[in-house]
Amino acid sequence: MSSATRIRRLGVATAAAFAAAAGGTAIILNNPSLAGSDRGPALDVVRRTINDVNVVVPSRAVQESVLISAGSANPLDILVIGGGATGSGVALDAVTRGLRVGLVEREDFSSGTSSRSTKLIHGGVRYLEKAVFNLDYGQLRLVFHALEERKQMIDNAPHLCHALPCMTPCFDWFEVVYYWMGLKMYDLVAGRRLLHLSRYYSTQESTELFPTLAKKGKDRNLKGTVVYYDGQMNDSRVNVGLAVTAALAGATVLNHAEVVSLIKDESSQRVVGARIRNNISGKEFDTYAKVVVNAAGPFCDSVRKLADKSVQPIICPSSGVHIVLPDYYSPEGMGLIVPKTKDGRVVFMLPWLGRTVAGTTDSDTVITLLPEPHEDEIEFILDAISDYLNVKVRRTDVLSAWSGIRPLATDPSAKNTESISRDHVVCEEYPGLVTITGGKWTTYRSMAEDAVNAAIKSGKLSPTNECITQNLRLVGGDGWEPSSFTVLAQQYVRMKRTYGGKVVPGVMDTTAAKHLSHAYGTLAERVAAIAQDEGLGKRLAHGYPFLEAEVAYCARNEYCESAVDFIARRSRLAFLDTDAAQRALPRIIEILTAEHGWDKSRQKHELQKAKEFLETFKSAKNAQFHDGKHQ
Repeated sequence: MSSATRIRRLGVATAAAFAAAAGGTAIILNNPSLAGSDRGPALDVVRRTINDVNVVVPSRAVQESVLISAGSANPLDILVIGGGATGSGVALDAVTRGLRVGLVEREDFSSGTSSRSTKLIHGGVRYLEKAVFNLDYGQLRLVFHALEERKQMIDNAPHLCHALPCMTPCFDWFEVVYYWMGLKMYDLVAGRRLLHLSRYYSTQESTELFPTLAKKGKDRNLKGTVVYYDGQMNDSRVNVGLAVTAALAGATVLNHAEVVSLIKDESSQRVVGARIRNNISGKEFDTYAKVVVNAAGPFCDSVRKLADKSVQPIICPSSGVHIVLPDYYSPEGMGLIVPKTKDGRVVFMLPWLGRTVAGTTDSDTVITLLPEPHEDEIEFILDAISDYLNVKVRRTDVLSAWSGIRPLATDPSAKNTESISRDHVVCEEYPGLVTITGGKWTTYRSMAEDAVNAAIKSGKLSPTNECITQNLRLVGGDGWEPSSFTVLAQQYVRMKRTYGGKVVPGVMDTTAAKHLSHAYGTLAERVAAIAQDEGLGKRLAHGYPFLEAEVAYCARNEYCESAVDFIARRSRLAFLDTDAAQRALPRIIEILTAEHGWDKSRQKHELQKAKEFLETFKSAKNAQFHDGKHQ
């Protein structure tokens, strides 16, 4: 397609977008899954329960006993398999509709795909490009939907999600016009869901905003940049927040609990429950439910095969590799996104939790429990970003590197089985087993809503109200303000135990206070109180704000059952700095031992498992790489 044709189409589509934006709200509201009646009373009750300052999550033992007591005569309404974003979202949606809900997760909440995302909450700017050039109204609807969910996700977890400006470098004037028009159209389509307006910056302005951006590349000069806004999140903390919020609302959630088989009714052959193994104790038990929801992400085909061994796979696994670099690679408040690299993939470089995360979009992979990034993929990212930076890009700067598997799905009921859906798929191929898969983090809430709707229909369930998760803030989010950290800094001290055993006071500095406020929201004072009152105010790793008090808090309030649970999901230390996580392990295990009463054998096992886990994160310290341009 010629440049002139592309510009002309974009102009035509921009005009069309004015009309679409005018009716954009109507498109959203005409979606039956988003329309609703009076949800006020139910929402108020749930909010009061979740935000009760004295409320605590039921213990793991209590949760397990509830699942065991759900027999054939007293089944749950819904049993969810999988504790990622979608599964936890299903549990929260269902329980807030007044249903009896259980959720089991083989590993930990967010242990798979949901903790290994790009950390972006995006409105689907690439879908918009496809909608324009393919004149595809279906793609445009996807953009409207993603923009609506993006805004709600940021509103519902304000402490964990925020708007992030993303800079796209332009090396000829056609790119400037093309990206500027495209992103103005993105603003237009967003309408009332807009985060901030996009704009063009000159070369000089761009390098002031992004000092490491190169003005000159290979035979080309920077003509400026176009900056637009998307959302960014702490993905596994949002996921844990979902699971904990569901538990506080009355759902029975149990991590480290694996479904080993499905239970079928002998006469009707309907799925009526599951055989579950507690992977910590080894104990097995049966749980009965009127409907089982399969939300196992990349592993949903494995669950489907428990119902029918001959079922055809619907998952097309796709890998996204990410690396973490020091903070000096990118400024604190600005990301860099390159829409098309040499091989056509998108590469991004974003500030995240005080470091820089860089990565690519999807490439084919195989499904495995602990995916590892290949060295050539890490080198590809480093090569790609080095073309746009004026600093030396070194392999030795890679603090952590990981791979995540995205479960792209084909709809088993679709006539064209060749098409892989970027949207989600909900199906019930076997009576009593509803499968939800595909989609993306941004739309987890509406995916969950669709799955619960399908489960209600399948099991002829009787919810007390319609879906209320659109305006339900996660635990810690209600009443949180960006300035909330000042209360911690002013009112708490960090009591630290020296190597000699003496407890000495330390300052609750701004960095630690901001970290606690963003990670725990309005519950941060509980963590700060542990740091002050129990002598657990010391940092776990030099250069990082994570405190010893967080380990104790997460063990008591967030179902943190292993060292890996903490370094990977409750804190993000493994993702930020593999070496720092390794050094912090002995102290983390020491605190978890005090909380859970582990014996010497369990402590040794935890250390070994955590080290094996960290070996899958290919930092400069533990990777085998050749001497070369990135040394």
